[in-house]
Amino acid sequence: MISVVVPVRDEEHTVGELHTQLVDALAGRGEPWEAVFVDDGSRDGTHSALVRLHDTADNVKVVRLRRNAGKAAALDAGFREAEGDVVVTIDGDLQDDPAEIPRLLAKLDEGYDLVSGWRQNRQDSFGRRAPSRVANWLIGLVTGVRLHDYGCTLKAYRAEIAEETRLYGEMHRFLPALAHMAGARITEVPVRHHPRVSGRSKYGIGRTFKVLLDLLTVKFLAVWSTKPSHVFGGSGIVLCVVGSGFVVWTAYEKLVNGIYVYRQPALLVGVFLFTIGINLVLLGLLAELIVRTQHASTQRPYQVRELRNFGEQTPHS
Repeated sequence: MISVVVPVRDEEHTVGELHTQLVDALAGRGEPWEAVFVDDGSRDGTHSALVRLHDTADNVKVVRLRRNAGKAAALDAGFREAEGDVVVTIDGDLQDDPAEIPRLLAKLDEGYDLVSGWRQNRQDSFGRRAPSRVANWLIGLVTGVRLHDYGCTLKAYRAEIAEETRLYGEMHRFLPALAHMAGARITEVPVRHHPRVSGRSKYGIGRTFKVLLDLLTVKFLAVWSTKPSHVFGGSGIVLCVVGSGFVVWTAYEKLVNGIYVYRQPALLVGVFLFTIGINLVLLGLLAELIVRTQHASTQRPYQVRELRNFGEQTPHS
């Protein structure tokens, strides 16, 4: 079973043609498939077009969000409703080519958990390509997962990877990095990219700053999410040591050189740094308690790839 998740917003003129192209692309595989369209708060006739499409095609599902929640939220909603063993994501504007999906699925059959599309000849303006290249370079540098095109929506996932990934904000761009954190095997495949035929882009230069902030979040999740006391406590201890050094220096200046405290700010600086350091240590302990409680009550700090000899308990293999 293949689930194709399509986030759309104001794409009433393309959803019908996209479904037709999906039929042509997946007909030759001989496997059942479904298309899960997620209407992310469209204000045009997109929902009506999806309802008409649903009435004529049994394998079309429609998820309508109450408001525009963003692409990450739309993808997350599609992941929650998808029933396939494999999940494919694709944009609804016809710039991604559905004919490339079989190539991604073939690569997935080689043993990979996530196959990401790479728009080698991207048909967008320079104003969109340039910031994207910088973002791809930064994401690869910080996360260690070096891909040419993080922003390409055309991707194929094993279902367990999609199910165990929670998206919010602009986190959809970091899906390969998040999957890599969970131990997924990732590869990249060049795909065709077409010029936009209708509608307009939903992205502007402002998203670059959001990417930078979310990149800090991803890095923190990758390195310190299970041990926050190390980053907070470590920084606090360093500040305490530096602050103590200033206090010792003040005492030395008074006892040896006769310089009174009011003539130098070292004591105030030392006390200030020491106080901040103690607060960071306590903050790290508090974060550690929160993380421990979360892991104990809601989720495991690890993911199982395969189980053997467990009978009906085997989830994925």
